[in-house]
Amino acid sequence: MTKHLVAVPVGVLFLSLSISSSGQSFEDTRGVPVAPKPAQSQATPNSAVITVHPEITDDQMGDLLMVRKEYREAAEIYKRLSDEHPKSAVYLNKLGIALHQQAALGLALKYYEKSAKMDPKYADAQNNIGTIWYQRKKYGKSIRAYKKAITIRTDMAVLYSNLGYAYFSDKKYEEAIASFRQALNLDPQLFENGHSRSGSILQNRSVDDRGRFYFLLAKSFAQAGNVERCLVYLRKAKDEGYKQMNEAKSDPAFAAVLKNPEIQEVLAPLPAQEAETKP
Repeated sequence: MTKHLVAVPVGVLFLSLSISSSGQSFEDTRGVPVAPKPAQSQATPNSAVITVHPEITDDQMGDLLMVRKEYREAAEIYKRLSDEHPKSAVYLNKLGIALHQQAALGLALKYYEKSAKMDPKYADAQNNIGTIWYQRKKYGKSIRAYKKAITIRTDMAVLYSNLGYAYFSDKKYEEAIASFRQALNLDPQLFENGHSRSGSILQNRSVDDRGRFYFLLAKSFAQAGNVERCLVYLRKAKDEGYKQMNEAKSDPAFAAVLKNPEIQEVLAPLPAQEAETKP
């Protein structure tokens, strides 16, 4: 395996790569505080810079290129690694991700499927297959792939989140709300931080009916007893012009939050809406 040598000046924080056991984490840790350098009262003219030569493997270099969004170069490295290790589901999945980021969906799907065939218990590859079908608007195939991934790993919030979006886009709203609720049970901050699990693509979160989408998220948070996040998404739904805001007043899922003054304020009809209801 090729080793890459890098010279690092003192005082410059080198990009740190977190390489998990599955080889799937692309983490940029620039900005991490660095301890101050000790005073150099007797420093020689050449002591300001120390050259070190950390060795970086091809795998780590590929991950570094992914962090830098140099996907073509990363794909070249992962392709070579997958050729050298043809039974590695991890390298096949990484190659799929690098191609996916270049919008080469057909090739990405090919390598995701190879990865899943090589390791049928690899939930990340199954998730990424689902994401390809979601982007192609083949929601039935997308749902089946996500559900298969969930049978492998029941503890991954990103799988339930992606499944929820696929159900929503397929207009299966009750199934969507159940999936979102499970995702929130596993990771209450999922919709705020937008993080996906290393090795799993978090699909594009654009949806057509944003007002309804935000209302369903508000319903999920109401059922979870999270008044603050329920309020946030009710406001978003109202801002999007969702016309069925009053459904919250009769929906049992919102019963626990309806007494909150801020919730009542959001659900109060706008003056224009009041005028429309008058004879």
